[in-house]
Amino acid sequence: VQLQASGGGLVQAGGSLTLSCVASTNIFSTSSVGWYRQAPGKQRDLVAAITHRGGTNYADSVSGRFTISRDNAKNTIYLQMNSLKPEDTGVYSCNADPGPFSSNYWSQGTLVTVSS
Repeated sequence: VQLQASGGGLVQAGGSLTLSCVASTNIFSTSSVGWYRQAPGKQRDLVAAITHRGGTNYADSVSGRFTISRDNAKNTIYLQMNSLKPEDTGVYSCNADPGPFSSNYWSQGTLVTVSS
């Protein structure tokens, strides 16, 4: 299984970006998937997650601004990011967790830079 994250870039504060995470298999249909952010000099933190049933949860810092969604037919998870702030800057990566008896899968990171 391979995950490919894309969609990062440079954006001004208040702007929007949409990240995509594409899987080489239909693993998302049976996995919980999370988007993680690693800011410069900080640990990697969970930003948003979606279960295989469609339930979602968000970090307090992005709640109301970010939306995670899935398209199982395209083996893709999206992260719509609105009202971006400089503190949203970081490397974003996605993770698929099929459950306790399987391996996790990580994408490479995609860099998001929000200028003030």
